This record gives sequence, C-alpha cells and structure tokens, in this order.
Amino acid sequence: MELRALRYFVTVAEELHFGRAAERLHIAQPAVSQQIAGLERELGVRLLDRSSRRVRLTAAGARVLDAARTALAAAEHVRLAADPPAGTLRMGAAAGLTARLEHGIDALRGNGSPFDVVLVDLPLTARLNALRRGELDLVLARGEPAEPGIEAIPTWTEPLLAIVSARHPLAGRATLGPSDLIGTALRMPSRRHDRHLHDAVAAAMRGTGIRFEPGRPAGPARDTVVEIGSDPHSWTVLPADQITEIGATRVAAIPFDPPLTITGTVLVPEYGPGHAARCAAFAFAGAPTDAAPTEHARPH
Repeated sequence: MELRALRYFVTVAEELHFGRAAERLHIAQPAVSQQIAGLERELGVRLLDRSSRRVRLTAAGARVLDAARTALAAAEHVRLAADPPAGTLRMGAAAGLTARLEHGIDALRGNGSPFDVVLVDLPLTARLNALRRGELDLVLARGEPAEPGIEAIPTWTEPLLAIVSARHPLAGRATLGPSDLIGTALRMPSRRHDRHLHDAVAAAMRGTGIRFEPGRPAGPARDTVVEIGSDPHSWTVLPADQITEIGATRVAAIPFDPPLTITGTVLVPEYGPGHAARCAAFAFAGAPTDAAPTEHARPH
C-alpha cells in the first residue's frame, strides 16, 4: 500500500471534490481518481460514493480515513526524526493562511539570513503533537488556543467578514451590523476541521450579545462558501484572509460595523529551545490584509 494513495484519499475526503483535491495536490484529476480506485481495489471496499453532484465518504471510507491520517502522521514523524540541517525553519499552519505564510517568510528573509523553509502538512492533532516533540519549530493558528505543552503568542488581528449569497437581500451593503442578520441561519465554521478557528469565531459572535439562528452543520470552509452561494437563507463568518484565498464568486464578503476581529497566534513549544522561533513569530505580524498586530503582540 503506497503512502501516496493514502495521501490522495485523505485529500479527497477533506475536500469532498476530486477537482479541488487535484488542485491542492498540484496534479491532474485523473491521477487522483486512479489512485483512489487502486486503493479501493486493494482494500476490497468502496471508500467514496461518487455522483455527478457530490462526493461522500462511505462508512468504510470514514473508518479508513482515520487510519490513513494516523499512517501519514506516522510517516511524517519518521521523516522529521532526522535532524534538520542548520538554518531550517519547520512550520505548520491552519487552512487559509497561505498569504500570511508567504508574507512572514519574506519578512524573515529580508534580514539577509539564509535559511530553508519546510512546510509540514499534518492534521491538527498531529501538527500540535509534532510541535510538542520539537519536530516543528512553529505553527500558525487562529484564535488563542490553550494547548498543553504549547505557548501561544498573539501576533496579529484579522477582521471577520459576513459571507452571504450574492442573491441575499443584504449582499449589496458596504457593512453589516450583526443584528441585520437575525432570522438568517448562521453556519459556524466546522469545529471538526479547525477547532481553533471555530472557538475564536464562536467567542466573537457571543460578544455581539445576539443569539443567532443555528444553520445546519458546516463542512470544510470552501464547501460551506460554495453552498451559501446558492442559499440566500444562510450565512457564515470567516476571516478576511481565508475568504480571499477561497476566491468564491457567488458570495458577498461584507465587513461588520462595528468591526469584529479575531486574534492570530504563532504556536511554539512551551519548553526546550524556542528562542529563535519566538523571535521569528513577529515576522508574521504584518498582515496581507493590512491588519495591525495586537498591542500586546508588538515586539519591544
């Protein structure tokens, strides 16, 4: 059984779309389909139900998904076990932070110090465990998560935007007050896919003092945005950088008035050598969306 087939399967299972999975893997879609079909033949079970409209995990697929993630995390652990060469910065990040990663790396390289960047793609739990073991130097996350053995350094603030269908009656507004959306079902970012983002957005929405009508459970952010594009009766909330990266065309992304924001953090190991990672954290404070870092996050 090839790790490549497992990686392709996990990516399709997360995206629930072969085209988006192929784009994320930077390969042609037929190659993804061939690897999944081969894995199904090898295991003797159907992992995905495919139709012209959607892709779903079968019951067997859901079981295999957990095992595949474990296997990929173990393989990554083996790869990371080798001591990295001097001048290597090993990083992980939540989804939707590509622009901030690029900005921070450019800022770090601006001081003239040569170093290699290794971006490690792991599920959230495995990512945090790798950080605790010192196999990652830092992780970018949204919110201010309290995780055992990990220090969260508040580094930037990011505006939250209301995401509504382009057919929503309020889609043409320049700003929205939270009360404007009462009576429209709020689909919160999925906690299963990113609990840190979910918890940060949930705290921001509780801070409005408004009890919003809950919508049906959300999947990956990209899927939720696509679904809202065809549903003028629901909405969601996403950070500005993330909706920009998704690039959907059938929704309107509208700032709140008064503004709603969440904090972005750089996570580093709580114990052991981490001074360099702590110093590097502030390179990520400058925002692709021109948001300012929080006052207590500014270096002194």
